[in-house]
Amino acid sequence: MKLTVYLVRLLLFVGFALLAFCAVAKLHEVILSRMAMSRIEDLRRTTPRQSAWQPPVAQPVASPPDFVLWSQQRIKQYEDTLSGKLAPPLAVIRINRIHVEAPVLEGTDDITLNRGVGHIPGTALFGENGNVGLAGHRDGFFRGLKDIKVGDRIDLDEPGRVETYVVEQLEIVSPKDVRVLRTTSKPTLTLVTCYPFYYIGSAPQRFIVHAELASPKS
Repeated sequence: MKLTVYLVRLLLFVGFALLAFCAVAKLHEVILSRMAMSRIEDLRRTTPRQSAWQPPVAQPVASPPDFVLWSQQRIKQYEDTLSGKLAPPLAVIRINRIHVEAPVLEGTDDITLNRGVGHIPGTALFGENGNVGLAGHRDGFFRGLKDIKVGDRIDLDEPGRVETYVVEQLEIVSPKDVRVLRTTSKPTLTLVTCYPFYYIGSAPQRFIVHAELASPKS
């Protein structure tokens, strides 16, 4: 009889001990969980929020040149430059009415002007107030300027946006007449090429296209 009572007491003690252990373990789990959540909230408050992902800005690409109006010499010089690597274009110029389209590259050296239209150093950059100057060969990318008229639209397709200019004035000047590239207080565009367009040899004059910004498009 005494042995039975002893066994019952032992079983009750073991049972209470197990219950106590489980309760302590559960409490410990709750405490750890709350600590972990607290650390997560602290990290959320102290970690700068990342901005939404933005897709890369598409680089403007010009169509292959149409050689219909080009001189044979200029076509050959263009093809000779294709094996060389140049920096990506700053923009693509398009004058749809006269079918002019060309990549705009930085500088006016021979290779640059054989591959596209050159941004004249020292003139304004795209998107700035001022006079953006672009030069091109009269027997290559800028041959089509022979047919341009006041009121024609000129689009500059830049990374992430398109700027549209409207032709305001055309003039023929001496190569020494640098006033055409003077700084302006508002966004303007000046196109420069040699003149006459079909002159044999080194052309004695320059054909100038002056345009003003009409309205930027996204």
